[in-house]
Amino acid sequence: MRILLVEDTLDIGEAIAASLGRLGHAVDWETDGQVADDVLSVQAYDLVVLDILLPKLDGLAILRHLRERNDKTPVLMLTARTAVDDRVCALDVGADDYIVKPFDYRELEARVRALLRRSAGEATDRLSCGDLTIDRRARVVFVAGQPVDLTRREFTLLEILATRPGRIFGKDELVDRLFGFGDAPSPNAVEQYVARLRRKLAGAKAEIRTLRGLGYQMVGP
Repeated sequence: MRILLVEDTLDIGEAIAASLGRLGHAVDWETDGQVADDVLSVQAYDLVVLDILLPKLDGLAILRHLRERNDKTPVLMLTARTAVDDRVCALDVGADDYIVKPFDYRELEARVRALLRRSAGEATDRLSCGDLTIDRRARVVFVAGQPVDLTRREFTLLEILATRPGRIFGKDELVDRLFGFGDAPSPNAVEQYVARLRRKLAGAKAEIRTLRGLGYQMVGP
């Protein structure tokens, strides 16, 4: 999934970006509040991890602008403020969740999973399609009970498709959700990942179909 991280403390930002990157997410990291606000006005994300205290424009203002545009992207607020009123204010403005610094990165990852799961309408971290099972917490995939070895980006692509079986995902949308600003995907990058997934999932009762000129969809038995 593609995530925007807005955090101006460099060591914290680097650690969060690395943590989310290890989970297979494409992470765009901004340290300037105004720049982040501008980016959110033109670029869609699956999740925003947003600090409150930022230069030029604070996180609450960014969040307020996001919601005023009726943008429902889930937002996880990062805050060093422990007062209840500050947390209530963030939630009232439109935050979906918050975590107080300092935090355990395992908790951060769990909250990220929960928000992504909630936005997809899923109740648990396990997805199933036919005999294909995806465990998003452990980042493992099984076909008929047998584990399948996937790269991080292959896993993320499969997760995107399996979250909405039957939905058609255009190639441009998949590129947008798989790669961040710092990546330089080739024009046929999505085709290559889909081809690899098909080979690795050969024999599964679920399949990835190509709809020429439209995109790809996951279809169960």
